Amino acid sequence: MSTPPFPASVYASRLTRAAALAADAGLDAVVVGPGPDLQYLLGVEGDTIERLTALVLTPDARATIVVPRMELAKIRSTAAGELGLTIADWVDGEDPYALVLAAAGEVQRVGVSDALPALHVVPIAERLGVRVELATPVLREGRMIKDDAEIAELRRAGAAIDAVHRRVPEWLRAGRTEREVAGDIAAAIVEEGHRTVEFVIVGSGPNGADPHHEVSDRVIEEGDIVVVDIGGAVPSGYNSDSTRTYVVGDPGAEEAERIAVLVRAQQAAVDAVRPGATAAEVDAAARTVLAEAGLGEAFLHRTGHGIGVSVHEEPYIAPGNGLVLRPGMAFSIEPGIYFPGRWGARIEDIVIVTDTGAERVNLAPHALVSAARQ
Repeated sequence: MSTPPFPASVYASRLTRAAALAADAGLDAVVVGPGPDLQYLLGVEGDTIERLTALVLTPDARATIVVPRMELAKIRSTAAGELGLTIADWVDGEDPYALVLAAAGEVQRVGVSDALPALHVVPIAERLGVRVELATPVLREGRMIKDDAEIAELRRAGAAIDAVHRRVPEWLRAGRTEREVAGDIAAAIVEEGHRTVEFVIVGSGPNGADPHHEVSDRVIEEGDIVVVDIGGAVPSGYNSDSTRTYVVGDPGAEEAERIAVLVRAQQAAVDAVRPGATAAEVDAAARTVLAEAGLGEAFLHRTGHGIGVSVHEEPYIAPGNGLVLRPGMAFSIEPGIYFPGRWGARIEDIVIVTDTGAERVNLAPHALVSAARQ
């Protein structure tokens, strides 16, 4: 467990905000297990295990951490210890769900974080004697609007992953496998300032037509279009995520023309970002450019997703999402075009909504990059 990346006062403010949102939603308590929400609220990292760890938060901002005694030192090293929160520890043979009941008090509506598994949700509901509901609408509201400290970390992550993309042409050449290139990229992600590698996608030739291809032993060939989608977490736990499209050697005329359209589509979506616009309008801006060029059917996914302590979180930039954008929201803009059996391309930046528009945190070149010319 690392030291929390932000001062205790930041976490205190987040807890107060979450408690107020819970009150507004009519919840009598919120139970948050390990995962992104607990990381955001208290700097507590890690995944759920069979022994219950949970934050119990009430609308009056009473906060209790239920934790196995063997995890007590880790919890005390986080903001929970700095803030002097009530800690209810337990050992094997005792009932941790009774501690949740004692912390929550008499309740009628209780929300649980979406990372809390049924292993714990079912006994919590039984102990409280209520039907629990997802606390996602409450918890996502706080995480969607990044504060200045979070924005600084997203800028840091963006600059770090940009540095990796600028090095990709060093490794991308005919005769190497996707896996070999991915190994070089993964090492560079750490070298350039990340503490973890969250994902590396190297999709060459026909593999680039699969948006969620990772890596394979396919040997890269001269003329291949290659999608490189990479990201990791910087020491604070905030994530990078950026995609660029490369060519080994020279592209064909069709590939070059279509990727130029994709770059325009990505720019159109970035230009559409502003307070008051909807997520669907931003998605439509990219989709319209591609459709007008006859490439609408080649765009297979949403335009973007939120990012922070999770690589994917709210808001989602997708058709039909009427969510109104507000300053502080951070998300990807990543239209792509895919031609099964042939090739694919994607361009992705993380942007932050400002008072007047959008700030890109990724500044590496957007146009098709030829590895042979570096």
